[in-house]
Amino acid sequence: MTNNSMNDQSPIERVVMRRVRRIRALRPIVSSGALAALVFTGALWGIGREVWVARVLENAPHNVDMLPQFYLAAFDHTRLIVQALTLLTLASLIYLARETARGLSVALTTLKHN
Repeated sequence: MTNNSMNDQSPIERVVMRRVRRIRALRPIVSSGALAALVFTGALWGIGREVWVARVLENAPHNVDMLPQFYLAAFDHTRLIVQALTLLTLASLIYLARETARGLSVALTTLKHN
């Protein structure tokens, strides 16, 4: 004799489990890494709308020693919105690099122990 009452879920259990599955499905989408990638993409798009990036790269000196001075002067002579978007891009890029390194470290550690 099998007991079907053990397999049947109550309406509350079904609702709770449905919500748990939704949260698990949405976790990668609303993660901090996904948010940082979205911010990075949006900030780059904003910079591209405000600055003619190809012209900046064409005007860059060929001498590698002068590149930092050139980019600092270019940054200093842009509008505030471009400066803010540039800093936002750098911050999100650093965060993405950190999250990627952390993820790779966890993955390699897991592979090493298995």
